[in-house]
Amino acid sequence: MPNFRRPNTHRQGLSRRFVAAAVAAASLSLVLASCSSALPSTDAAAVDSGAELTPLSLQLGWLIDDGIAGEAVALSKGWYEDAGIDLEIKAGGPSLDGVALVSSGASDIGQLSSSPSLMLARSQGIPVQAFAAGLQKHPYTFFSLEDNAVTEPRDLIGKTVGVQATGQVLLQAVLAANDIDPSDVTVQVVGSEITPLTTGAVDVWTGWATTASIARTLGEVDKDYFEMALWDAGVQLYPRVYYATESTLADKPETLATYLEVTSRGWEYAYANLDEAAAAVAALAPGLDTEIIAEGITIAHAYEADGSGTRVNWGTMDPDVWANQLDTWESLGLFPNAVPALDDVINTTILDDTKTTRVKISDEL
Repeated sequence: MPNFRRPNTHRQGLSRRFVAAAVAAASLSLVLASCSSALPSTDAAAVDSGAELTPLSLQLGWLIDDGIAGEAVALSKGWYEDAGIDLEIKAGGPSLDGVALVSSGASDIGQLSSSPSLMLARSQGIPVQAFAAGLQKHPYTFFSLEDNAVTEPRDLIGKTVGVQATGQVLLQAVLAANDIDPSDVTVQVVGSEITPLTTGAVDVWTGWATTASIARTLGEVDKDYFEMALWDAGVQLYPRVYYATESTLADKPETLATYLEVTSRGWEYAYANLDEAAAAVAALAPGLDTEIIAEGITIAHAYEADGSGTRVNWGTMDPDVWANQLDTWESLGLFPNAVPALDDVINTTILDDTKTTRVKISDEL
C-alpha cells in the first residue's frame, strides 16, 4: 500500500519517507504573500525546529487523484510540518477496506468517496463518524446525448440507463425520490468507460462529473451532451467524506482541527494555482496526467458551493443534509441492521471549533 509523506530532512533523529516534490519549496513569507489571507492561527506560530511532529495518517478510499489536491499542495509546501503535523497519505484501491483500516487503528482518519458508505458502516456497529466533507454537493451525474437528452428525473422514463454496479442504489434512490416506477426504466450494468453512451448501447450513462475525460469525449455540455446532477434529481449526498473513530475524535481534536485548517488553505491555493496543484498530486502518484488532474480540480470548484449556491468554509457539513440522507436510505430499506442516529453518524465539534479559521473557497478560479 503506497504511503506518502513530505520529506523531513531538516529534523535530525526523525525517520521520514520521501515524496518526490514536483513543486519548488517556498518560504512561509512567500506563501503568505501569495495567498489572499494569512495562514490559520494554529499555523502562524513557529514550530520548534527540534520538536517532534504529531503523526497523522490519512487512509484514502481510492487511488491518488485530484480529490486530494489540497493535501498534496499543503504537503509539498511543508504547511503541515509548519503546523506541527507529520501527515502520511495512504492510497486506497479496490482491494482495500478503508473503514476497516481506520476502525482498527491502522490509520488515524479516512476519506470516503460518498456519504452512504459511512452511514452503512455505522449501521453495522462500526464506531466511525464523519467530521468534514471535501465538497458541498455530490458530483455524481446522469449523462445523455443531445438527441436523447435527460435533463430532469422524469426524462428517465423509457430510457436505458447504464450504471456501475455500485451506483445502482443511487439510481434506485432517484427513482424513489421522484415517484418513478422502477419498471419504467431499463438498467444496464456498465463499467467505468463511457463507450456504452457514445455507441448508443445506453441512453444514459452515470459517473462523476469531475472526471475530466468525459467532457473531452462528449464535447460541449448543454449542446453536445447534457448533465442531470444527482443532487438536482433529489438525492443529496456528500462526497469526499472525512471520518475517524469516536476515540480519535475525542483524543485528537486539536490535531484534527489543525489538519482541517491547513487542508482548507491547500484547497484555496490549489484552485488559484491549477498547474502547480496538479504537479503536486502527480508527485504523489507518478504517471498521472497533470492536464487531466487540473481539469478535475477545475470541475470540482463548482461543487464547493452548497445547495443554495453559497460558498462556505471548506469542509463544512450541514446536519440537515445528513438527516435527509438517513431518511432516504431508511425509506429504501437500505440499512442491513439498525438505522443509525444522526449524532452517531456525524460529529461537527471540530467544524464548529474551526468555523472562523477554515478558508472559505472563493468564487474565482
